[in-house]
Amino acid sequence: MYALLLVLIRVSGRRTVGQFTPFDLLVVMLLSESVSNALSGGDDSLGAGLLSAATLIGLNLVVGMVTARSGAVHAVLEGEPVLIGKDGHIFRQMLRKQHVPESDLHQALRESDCELQAMQCAFLEPDGKISILKKPPID
Repeated sequence: MYALLLVLIRVSGRRTVGQFTPFDLLVVMLLSESVSNALSGGDDSLGAGLLSAATLIGLNLVVGMVTARSGAVHAVLEGEPVLIGKDGHIFRQMLRKQHVPESDLHQALRESDCELQAMQCAFLEPDGKISILKKPPID
């Protein structure tokens, strides 16, 4: 079962491993549940586990292809970045609405080696990460 799952995941493409989105998390959770009987049960459950795993990987592949070709579908399934700060100002109301502590934004600023005043924009990405754009240096 392990070898078959490994092959299925490799066939599904880099998106499954490289870009872990909320939809991919759902697929991984369902995948683990669908093959659990095949891993712990007898030989008769191996076919059912393989069929359900192949179905889930196939659906994930189809959704990946559709979201890559359609911006509207991508926005619905994967989400869009949310502006949480601009020109050195933090949008605290937006942080509260998105359930993100202000300390996470300050951590992202430190990781980007950016002072608050030097921040041009801060985005909460669909995967939960915070992206910081610095203001261009003044010559």
